[in-house]
Amino acid sequence: MSSFWLYLPLHLLMATCLCHSIKAPTTSSQQSFKTNLFNFYHSLILADGKETTIHLLKDIPKRYYFVLEEGRALAPFSITVTPCDVPIEWSILVYKFPPGKAAPGDHDTQEVSKSHKASSMVSTIFSYKGNSVETYMGMSSHSALYLLEFLSTERDTHITVYLTTDTTSGHLYPELPGDPRIDVVGIGHTTVTLAWKHSPSVLQHSEGIQYCLLVNEKHNYKSLCAAETAIRSSGMKLPPTVALSLSPYLLEPQQVMILSNSELSIINKVSSGEVRQVCMGTKNTYTVPNLSPSTQYYFDVFIVNLLTNASAAYTGTFARTLEEPEPKVTELKDGKVVHVVLDGKKQKFYSLQYQARHKKIHFTFQLCRGQIRVHITRNGKTVASENLSGLRYFSLKGKLLDTYSVQLRSTEESNSSVKVLASPHFHKPLFPLLPESLKIKSFSKLRTCRSVTIAWLGTQEESKYCVYRKRIEEDQIWRELQSADRCSGPESRHKSEKVLCKYFYDLNLQRAVTTETIKGLEAGTLYLFDVYLFGPSGIPVRYHSKVVKTRKKC
Repeated sequence: MSSFWLYLPLHLLMATCLCHSIKAPTTSSQQSFKTNLFNFYHSLILADGKETTIHLLKDIPKRYYFVLEEGRALAPFSITVTPCDVPIEWSILVYKFPPGKAAPGDHDTQEVSKSHKASSMVSTIFSYKGNSVETYMGMSSHSALYLLEFLSTERDTHITVYLTTDTTSGHLYPELPGDPRIDVVGIGHTTVTLAWKHSPSVLQHSEGIQYCLLVNEKHNYKSLCAAETAIRSSGMKLPPTVALSLSPYLLEPQQVMILSNSELSIINKVSSGEVRQVCMGTKNTYTVPNLSPSTQYYFDVFIVNLLTNASAAYTGTFARTLEEPEPKVTELKDGKVVHVVLDGKKQKFYSLQYQARHKKIHFTFQLCRGQIRVHITRNGKTVASENLSGLRYFSLKGKLLDTYSVQLRSTEESNSSVKVLASPHFHKPLFPLLPESLKIKSFSKLRTCRSVTIAWLGTQEESKYCVYRKRIEEDQIWRELQSADRCSGPESRHKSEKVLCKYFYDLNLQRAVTTETIKGLEAGTLYLFDVYLFGPSGIPVRYHSKVVKTRKKC
């Protein structure tokens, strides 16, 4: 054989052999032959045993080829194509060489039988259009050259392609069970419980294999690749699957990570709502928490191989959470304070109703603990809605016998509480006039081993202020600060914790500041300080607690 043939690239050699092996085709097949010959010539080789990412430009086809050579009686192979966005078109063409003849590139340079027409040598064996993951399984009895053609007609996109001629040494992709459906086994107001059959890959190789769940309010995704593309297109970056499963080191500002009970959840804030990803190891049941009532969600489960980053998708499902039950309604009476306590886990809503006997109505809210949002409607129309902070007044004007509804909602899972007052008269004297800030300040330079100096703001109204102290340990700080009830008075404190009570005010708010030095403390000790403000009616308001540590050495 001439040495010239040894140095030709495979696809050039193949094209040359085609030209020399076939006589001029008939007129009817001439154009088809030229087209296929051009396609083979302008193709890239497809790697065997490796997942290849291919980027497609709109309306521009891309072609890859591979060769199955002689050596075995039957040569099995499989091709898996995963669209990562829009539907695509793809097909497989095959050029079969006559039995006993070598594929282009072999050292046997005998000409292919001239009795075979070009139209019978090249044929399409598979074609598909859509966005599902498709696998073609084939078997070749002799040497053949295969061409894969991919086309996107909607927009630029990318796909992954996996070719393997070794079907006996395992799978790149985890296996799906015979029934890959996800079952909805329970629906609540804020939860949905899912179950699915185990993947054979989990049963055979539990290490390095895990399930990941994706929850969104838009639609189901047919592959993890498609889901990641959709989230990225919303304007954020997404951690790779392995990072999602193992560590949060690529989290973006729009993402929230929650790690509990060995489960990693990542919540992506996108324009169409939240997209949640949860990887739960090899458990095949999961209860999705913290959903919104009366909302339709779509659920997709992926079985992920952490070693190869390959995944397979179960058949997605959807479910609608139950409507929030009607909260019980409490009647508000003129001038009567109602203390509402909300359990963040069981009862997140509370409704109050008030019928106006005057045109002008005043609502007063004193937030005692937690985080609460208030929503006020008059005859069904919203007149106020905001998160509560400290003491809040609403003055509303309407008509006689207007019906006001007040809905209180806890915005966190811990207990929350608030005091509510409705009256036609402005009951400001019922609650004390508040300063601009309820913070207590401590002075580090005035701190000694035995004393601490604190300061707080007052008002233009003469009021009573009582100071209390409590010795605490390091591990008690968080609990003491979080559990503080800002509506409770000194009656809940031990008598030994009382330091002093004093009256003061200043018509000039710039000078309405008072300080106090608390003595008789122990060195190197943590203390919790509280200040209570009492108004004319005796209802107290508690300043924000302050933790100060005395100096260890002086």
